[in-house]
Amino acid sequence: MIHFDNVSKHYGGQSQALSSITVQIKDGDFVFLIGPSGAGKTTILRLLIREILPTDGNVYIDSWHINAIPPSHVHLLRRHVGTVFQDFKLIVDRTVFENVAVGLEILGKTDTDIAAEVDEVLKLVGLSEQQTKFPRELSAGEMQRTAIARAIVGGPKILLADEPTGNLDPQTAADIIHLLLEINKIGTTVVMATHNVSVVNHLSKRTITLLEGSIVSDEKQGKYLVSSRRTHESIAVGKKHAGSTEAEIQGGHHAST
Repeated sequence: MIHFDNVSKHYGGQSQALSSITVQIKDGDFVFLIGPSGAGKTTILRLLIREILPTDGNVYIDSWHINAIPPSHVHLLRRHVGTVFQDFKLIVDRTVFENVAVGLEILGKTDTDIAAEVDEVLKLVGLSEQQTKFPRELSAGEMQRTAIARAIVGGPKILLADEPTGNLDPQTAADIIHLLLEINKIGTTVVMATHNVSVVNHLSKRTITLLEGSIVSDEKQGKYLVSSRRTHESIAVGKKHAGSTEAEIQGGHHAST
């Protein structure tokens, strides 16, 4: 389980990326983090891999107290938390196979074990035929599949995806989302930060909305309805009226944006 307990993050000066957020994400969940740029989505992901530490509050993943992990043990945490980025972050002079294998090499696994595990994950992401190619020879979708394969090859419990469809055309983006859903089905918790309105609205997964560093909505089957704090407040007021329908609330949103 992921648990943020009254977490705030300041980047110096008046910059406040997160403001006293408390939230839990259960094992096996598929969760969207949404909100405008600067809302705090990427900060949440960076806290989960201990790239940064909270200014206040505590972050937990299962028995890991993220605040207390010494830098020398961060690599142990990251065996349990895989990360996929919008810009892929592949090693340009290594093949698909070698990019996926790099994490297993760091763990000291044998060549036989590495070959078996990489072959298995490349089949899962549909890249068995591309394993000897270099990133420059791949399409954007294939590069993102390679990045996903690298993130899950060690069998992490959690997969973090930071705008994984941001640089992709609609069909390729749909393919990547389908792959993430398949990974979620085998028990991996998926937390995806996104601006992709159609994906969020179509899938109706748990959706956590952030604005100005605060969680303003956490819905089990959420929609991408919020574009500003003012809009959120108008929606919240609308939901309090017993006679308001969802269509009316959405209509009020569109009128205010």
